[in-house]
Amino acid sequence: MPFTDRSVIITGAGKGIGRATAILLAERGARVTAISRTQSDLDSLDARAIVADLSDPAAARDAMAQAGTCDFLVNCAGTNVLEGLLDLTDAGYDAVMNINLRSALICAQEFARARIAAGGGGAIVNVTSIAGHRGFPDHVAYAASKAGLEGATRVMARELGPHGIRAVAIAPTVTLTELAAAAWSAPAKRDPMMARHPMGRFAEAEDVARAIALLLSDDAGLITGAVLPLDGGFLAV
Repeated sequence: MPFTDRSVIITGAGKGIGRATAILLAERGARVTAISRTQSDLDSLDARAIVADLSDPAAARDAMAQAGTCDFLVNCAGTNVLEGLLDLTDAGYDAVMNINLRSALICAQEFARARIAAGGGGAIVNVTSIAGHRGFPDHVAYAASKAGLEGATRVMARELGPHGIRAVAIAPTVTLTELAAAAWSAPAKRDPMMARHPMGRFAEAEDVARAIALLLSDDAGLITGAVLPLDGGFLAV
């Protein structure tokens, strides 16, 4: 599925799923605009780099203005603070929600405004998580942010469809990034989770990147408002 002459904005492109997606789409011919808060994470990408702290709404809007009008948006920027309900702090809640949900809504809003002004068309992929579907300890704000983004994705599909813009979400299982390592490295947490995966493994960032490419492609032209679990069968058992 080549992306020659297509352009894509990827948030959180410095690490993990965002970085893998930026590399894959560039290899397939896309013009990539990569947004991350750390310049050094962007230096080795074949992409136009924009450094921004997306937890700041003004910075998020400025980054999208710099990115300009593109064909696709992939909202990969994400963070987690390992707190359960009884331990949830205001600071932890704000840190997670500001990145995982608010920045994704801002980036989608600015992307859609630019696409509509250009005549419509295009697609948004929001990266969520199976944590929005199952209750994992110490993930209360994270789960709320991802479930909220899935709900927002359905609204995006409804409102943007008349403009030819698709909006979909992809919900990976545990993906072996630096962020996941902190949450799932302990055998007492990892092993019972692994046992619930019929495929017998967690996801790699490249697995998610390939699924994102599929959702952006013309082969997915009628898919909108959907959430694709990329979970190795976890939600089926």
